[in-house]
Amino acid sequence: MTRPGPSTANLVAVGFALTALAYGLARFAYGLLLPQIRTELGLGTVAAGWIGSVAFGAYCGGVVSAFVAVPRWGARIVAVAAGFCATAGLGLMGVAGSTSILGVAMGLAGISTGLASPPLAAAVGRHIPQAGRSRANGVINGGTAAGIMLSGIAALAFATAWRELYLGFAVIAAAVTFWLWQAIPSEESAKRSPGSFDMRPRGLLSLCFAAALMGAASTAIWTFGADILREQLHFSDQRIALAWLVLGTAGLVSVMTGAATDRFGIAAVNRLSLVLMGLGLVSLAAGSWASVLAFAAMGMFGAGYIVSCGALLLWGITLFPARSDLGIGLPFLMIAVGQMIGAPLFGALLEATGTTAALTGAALGMVCAAIPAPHRAGKNAGSHPEPERVA
Repeated sequence: MTRPGPSTANLVAVGFALTALAYGLARFAYGLLLPQIRTELGLGTVAAGWIGSVAFGAYCGGVVSAFVAVPRWGARIVAVAAGFCATAGLGLMGVAGSTSILGVAMGLAGISTGLASPPLAAAVGRHIPQAGRSRANGVINGGTAAGIMLSGIAALAFATAWRELYLGFAVIAAAVTFWLWQAIPSEESAKRSPGSFDMRPRGLLSLCFAAALMGAASTAIWTFGADILREQLHFSDQRIALAWLVLGTAGLVSVMTGAATDRFGIAAVNRLSLVLMGLGLVSLAAGSWASVLAFAAMGMFGAGYIVSCGALLLWGITLFPARSDLGIGLPFLMIAVGQMIGAPLFGALLEATGTTAALTGAALGMVCAAIPAPHRAGKNAGSHPEPERVA
């Protein structure tokens, strides 16, 4: 019996929701709520950093696992697994009473983030016509911004009730997981070998270099942004949460990434987003002159980062048209590797040279990340052959 395919709107909507859940709530809420968590549980800096490292390692493991799992079990199973891990991790955060439990919770949250994007890419490639795929992937990627916005609003309104927030996030995660099961069709009739494909396509090293360097430079905000706002610009926790809300709101422009790459090409969109992030980093360095510059910096960085992620994933899909899950997962993995390398390097630079010089160095890193470009950087760079559909 033939199972009807999902509507484009429903598939994009559930993908947007999973991205917001995995990247916004499961990943970024921790940093915003960390001061309250540390106060209640007596966490030191080393313990908090260890928990963050667990989340990073789990994220990388989740991406690699998705590479193997999607062709074997299908997009539906892997996407639901991402939602389940997010639900379990967020719920465990809400009841955690020790460093070890927090570590397990953030590990589960990190796995959910790594598992999320590859199955969504595979589902888009299988169930959405070729002409609409880049737009669909761009909108789904914009879910990160929505998740960051929700985290910022929650931190502003309920910062002292962090346990209740996490339990509420877990309820949202459970609902999204059920929606995933309903919205993404089973692929039992399509279980087969993914087929042969070129594992070293032309331009692969350029993509890896661009993604890793962008990730490394982005740690200036993701890892040290809150400390810079607090220590150098004397922002309160509430103003820091507001700055993250500005970052997420500006990032909503990323829903237009697919349309923009169709019109102007992946290279142009990615380079513009990297320049925007560079300007944001320089503006943050000048934030001591006027606090409005810091908010503008966060907005520029948020828009640039999420658009760049969208452009990089579309670049990856052009390299692996037969494995869109791999095309999306690889640049995200390289971004994470860059962040792992970049965080200690930026920290050392910050300590040795000060805020202005360190942020300027990160901005130069963004400029260098703009040098590589897809070999097919024209208007149709995002197009690729139509994959076989599920009957």
